[in-house]
Amino acid sequence: MEAMTGFGSLEKERAMMRKTSKIVSTLLFLVVAFTSVSAAEEKKKSKDDVEAIGDREVGKGMNFYSLEEEIALGKSLAQQVEQQSRILQDPVVTEFVNRVGQNLVRNSDAQVPFTIKVVDSDDVNAFALPGGFFFVNTGLILASETESELAGVMAHEIAHVAARHGTRNASKAELVNWLTIPLIFLGGPVGFGARSAAGLLIPMKFLQFSRGAEREADFLGLQYLYKTGYDPQAFIDFFEKIQAKEKGRPGSLSKAFSTHPMTPDRISAAQGEISTILPERPEYLVTTSEYDGVKDRLRVLQNRGRIEEGAESKDRPTLRRSTQPTPLPDATPSSEPSEDDEDSRPTLKRR
Repeated sequence: MEAMTGFGSLEKERAMMRKTSKIVSTLLFLVVAFTSVSAAEEKKKSKDDVEAIGDREVGKGMNFYSLEEEIALGKSLAQQVEQQSRILQDPVVTEFVNRVGQNLVRNSDAQVPFTIKVVDSDDVNAFALPGGFFFVNTGLILASETESELAGVMAHEIAHVAARHGTRNASKAELVNWLTIPLIFLGGPVGFGARSAAGLLIPMKFLQFSRGAEREADFLGLQYLYKTGYDPQAFIDFFEKIQAKEKGRPGSLSKAFSTHPMTPDRISAAQGEISTILPERPEYLVTTSEYDGVKDRLRVLQNRGRIEEGAESKDRPTLRRSTQPTPLPDATPSSEPSEDDEDSRPTLKRR
């Protein structure tokens, strides 16, 4: 009888152990599943995941500005830019540049709408203000050799807005400003000098970025360029070309670009991103006939402007112009079939 009782107790213990084992196995399965989900979610938020563009935590960090405040700030700064610049009004050129830019914005992490305008300036430059107010110089359009090169520079500037570099810079500058207030109470020229030196960084806080910020804009901009379908290598090619031009003719490069040039380490990092992070595609868009038409149109507009400026100057000879003005090239390909249809197709780069 005692033996039977002992046997029953042993069976109960074994049953309990089996039950416990099942519970432990279930818990382990749940832990593994939860870890896998967390890892998947983490990957989704990762800046390396090109497929998750638009649903990533880009632009996080210390920032005293809400998105609404950032847009209001950018609008105010943009009004100042427009008052000091000559905005190009040509509808063909502005529509093309805006379309290229908006396509890039749609394939970016930007959380604000973009307003894109063309500045009539020979400087090879483009800059985006906080809140999505973007200005592209005609000099940049003419300096680029393909549509993908132009798009590469624009993607880099869009990345600055997506990462909120401008207002994050401003927040850091304001924090420095607040922290230097106690220096006033040091008295004498030492305290005043320290505060003034800190204040010198504030005026360009919206457009001058650290090396880390420039590198992040390279990193994100290449992804936006790739996601839109352009050749990401064009971004590196363009900056190498204008740097070579600057070496051959100093002063030809815009001051804004020369402040943060494409250093060898940035070029190497960009090349590494293209080869390791961006999935290889069978072909990329390099350029289009519409882009070529826009450049031709810009050259005609610039020549007209120079003639008109010469006619207005008393120190220059007056030129007699034909009553029939030179027609502006139409950047929009004709819808009628012709022998040149093949030339109007986009230029693709195949791998």
